[in-house]
Amino acid sequence: MNIKEKTDSIYKDLNISNEVLSFCNGIINDIQPRFTHIDNIAEYNQMKVIKAMQKNKVSEMHFEQACGYGYTDVGRDTLEAVYADVFHTEDALVRPQITCGTHALTIALSGNLRPGDEMIYISGKPYDTLEEVIGIRPSAGSLAEYGVAYGQVNLKEDGSFDYEGIKKAISDKTKLVAIQRSKGYATRPTLSVAQIGEAVRFVKSIRNGIIVMVDNCYGEFVDIIEPSDLGADMVAGSLIKNPGGGLAPIGGYIAGTKKCVENAAYRLTTPGLGKEVGASLGVNKSFFQGLFLAPTVTAGALKGAVFAANVYERLGFKVVPDSKEERHDIIQAVELGTPLGVIEFCKGIQAAAPVDSHVEPEPWAMPGYDSDVIMAAGAFVSGASIELSADAPIRPPYAVYFQGGLTWYHAKLGIMKSLQKLVDAGIVKTGNLC
Repeated sequence: MNIKEKTDSIYKDLNISNEVLSFCNGIINDIQPRFTHIDNIAEYNQMKVIKAMQKNKVSEMHFEQACGYGYTDVGRDTLEAVYADVFHTEDALVRPQITCGTHALTIALSGNLRPGDEMIYISGKPYDTLEEVIGIRPSAGSLAEYGVAYGQVNLKEDGSFDYEGIKKAISDKTKLVAIQRSKGYATRPTLSVAQIGEAVRFVKSIRNGIIVMVDNCYGEFVDIIEPSDLGADMVAGSLIKNPGGGLAPIGGYIAGTKKCVENAAYRLTTPGLGKEVGASLGVNKSFFQGLFLAPTVTAGALKGAVFAANVYERLGFKVVPDSKEERHDIIQAVELGTPLGVIEFCKGIQAAAPVDSHVEPEPWAMPGYDSDVIMAAGAFVSGASIELSADAPIRPPYAVYFQGGLTWYHAKLGIMKSLQKLVDAGIVKTGNLC
């Protein structure tokens, strides 16, 4: 047997039928030009990261473990300088003490807002876990409890910013405007960096002193520019998504102006101490190496998303983005129409995992969400969205959100397994795989 025949034989050992394998391989041949474009973006971003590491003279000593107060943690400080150069910002806060993306955003918001201030989300309702942080859903310790007012401007039906609505919403009390780049649990388009840049300029034209923060989760290294290149005062995200490259075991980042990052650091630790404390506890090497790998890891996840869009669109399902659209994050939404479709899709993703492939995910009342959620993720790092994963709230329109894959080949297997589960459940007919 040649290599292709041997590879196909392994897929069959992994319970992929001939019909699914043939259908998917045909699609892959059609989308090779998209893959070339993704590889070109990855090459640019890889060079950008290397340039930042060389500029800051990253050395073996920066991988040493630090503990205690962390006053002399030069590895941590150098890593933050590298992040600032990668995102072209004045400063950055990159810490294992930031537990997740929601935590990074909470620190950025609460560090830069004061009682009596107003914040406005101009990209519609934020991701579910931010609702209790802001106080949209009442929760102890929310920004609303501390006297921070909240406003919201929904996107237009076509997914673009409502500039007239934004102008009307901004008042003298508006201190901060927030933009969520990715779609969250909505089936709207993800916002491009260019769109975000236009919105930043518009907000600044109303009043230059307004802070603009971008939730950058799932979008890092998808383009050759970031929102911070186009005027955003802060960008924030999780290290167990794109920028951690699959190696970061925990952590988050905030990159932006010196003042905004300093304020966030005072909220992360304490007023007066800020960035000076917070030892890296031996994770610096994983953080550095993960950032080094992030452009190519993100490229693999992007290829998987493009593949998923083409597979499911061809089968008649609504997908966001569609198979031809330019990509602005690693998430692919697929509207399956029924709870069973969502559950079977997620079972397929779990069955493709290197870890816990024998486990079957089930919907449950996950903290921070207002409906049952199903999550499939057999990951080396628990909850790492840059690894192959899929999740969905069990509510109409019953859309599943697929993302990740440390390699393109693993993402490919995940989509084929998801399709196989739908075929086995009778949701997709074998006759449609022609």
